[in-house]
Amino acid sequence: MNKFLLWILPKNVIAITLMPFGMYFRDYDVSLATLMHEGIHKDQQEEMLYIFFYLWYFVEWLIKLVIYGKYAYWNLSFEREARELKTNRKHFAWIKYL
Repeated sequence: MNKFLLWILPKNVIAITLMPFGMYFRDYDVSLATLMHEGIHKDQQEEMLYIFFYLWYFVEWLIKLVIYGKYAYWNLSFEREARELKTNRKHFAWIKYL
């Protein structure tokens, strides 16, 4: 992971996908589950043309922050889909998790 990201991200973040720039991993030894999780985020970001993904993610996070407090991240539709680790996902499959 580049040094700037290492500096700004919390220590518990082991990977992040920032398309179109790429996927970043804190360590070279990542699990298959982490690779698949980040791969799903890559697909989500591509199908929403990147900017719309980030806008939706932020707005949904604000809404879920009010509802779930510190557990907002875990209840985001994008994160819920990615945690299921489906390899044959359909486009916009995250919508069912709203």
